[in-house]
Formats: sequence, structure tokens, C-alpha cells
Amino acid sequence: MAKRLLISYLLSSVLLLSSCGIIDMVYLPPSEDTAQEIFEAANDAMAEKNYVRAVELYNKLRDAYPFSPYTIDAELSLADAYFLDEEYELAAETYKDFESLHPRHQAMPYVVYQTGMSLLNQFRSIDRATTILEEAYAYFNRVCEMYPDTPYVRGAEENMKKCRRLMAEHELYIADVFWNMGKNGVAWKRYEYISKTFSDVPEIAEHAREKSIVAYQKYREEGAQEIRDKREGSWKNWFTWL
Repeated sequence: MAKRLLISYLLSSVLLLSSCGIIDMVYLPPSEDTAQEIFEAANDAMAEKNYVRAVELYNKLRDAYPFSPYTIDAELSLADAYFLDEEYELAAETYKDFESLHPRHQAMPYVVYQTGMSLLNQFRSIDRATTILEEAYAYFNRVCEMYPDTPYVRGAEENMKKCRRLMAEHELYIADVFWNMGKNGVAWKRYEYISKTFSDVPEIAEHAREKSIVAYQKYREEGAQEIRDKREGSWKNWFTWL
């Protein structure tokens, strides 16, 4: 009898434990991934060029574990993921946020350079405003002035030239619009401005100087013709009065 009671007790205990395990599996939430696991998964997604997934995971790490030792690296990698996914506006904002939060971080030369690249890559066409090019130029210039011994200087110098050329092309486009509209006075002044302001882009500056001469001549001819027309008009009016 005692043996039967012992067996019955053991069986009921096993069943109870099993049922508890099933209940745990069904009702209890799964354990959360650690910060390290999320970071490693995000890095794997980056390696696989799955940038959308990487962004999701880096954001998850940043939100769930703001004080983790992996979080700062995740914040920088988040900006890189946006950049590689050609989400340049989001990349620029994220690099800027990183600089604000960690101004003394050792990666700052890279961050400043990448901010400039993110801004430069947002520029689409010479018929658009060049404000973003001016901002990109300022970031590249910061790299050259603040971090002259870093490997990013050469790229920054080349991109500063690119920014200046695009700005000059934009101004030339505007001047040509006035030229084609027959507004020679306005075109002459724009060409003059280009030749003086963009001497560091010599081919465009020289082209603008040559066109400014022609535009000025046409402008003067228009003025002389206007004076002749007024005189002829006054003479005609005088003879009509007679």
C-alpha cells in the first residue's frame, strides 16, 4: 500500500511539473535578447547588406539598452546603415546626433567627414538650391582644419572642390536662364559675379567672363536702341502735332 502511494505521488509530481512547463511555454513571455546578441545580429545584417534589418536592430538596442557598452557603437553603426542604404537625409541627422552626444569620441573625424558626404549626396541637380552644398563644404573644411593628420583629409579636399564646382555650375545655369530670356543686363551681372566668386573653378570662371563681355555689349546696344526709339518717337509725335 505504501509503495502504491509513493508511485502515485511521484507520477502526480511529474505531471504537475510537466504541466507547469507547458504553462510557462504558452503563457510566459520569451526571454529578451541581450544587448550583445542584438548588436551581433545587427552587425550580421550589415555584413549581409540587409540595411533595413540592421537599422531595426540598432534602434532596438539603443532604445532597450541605452546604457549598454554596445550602444555607442550601435549609434554610429546606425548612421552607417542609413548611409549605405542611401537614406542620406537620415544618415546626416544621425551622424549629427552622434556628434552632439559624443563630441570627444575617437571616431569624430570620420563622423564629420561622413556628415559632409551625407549632405553632398543629397544634392540632385544644378537647377536646385545649393544651400546643402554650402553645408557639406563647411563639414569637409572642418575635417581639413580640425583633423589635418587623418586619412579623411584628401577625400575632404576633393569633395570641397566638387562642392565648389557644383555651386559654380548652379550659378552658371541661372545666368544662362536670364541670357536665354534676353535679360542681358541681369545675365551680365550674374556672369560677372561667377567670374569673380569662383576663380577656384577656372574653366567656369573663364567661360562666365567671356559671356559677361558679350552680355554687357548686348545690354549696352539695347540701351542705345531704347534711346533711339524714344527720340524717333518724340520726333514722330512732333510731326503729328504739326
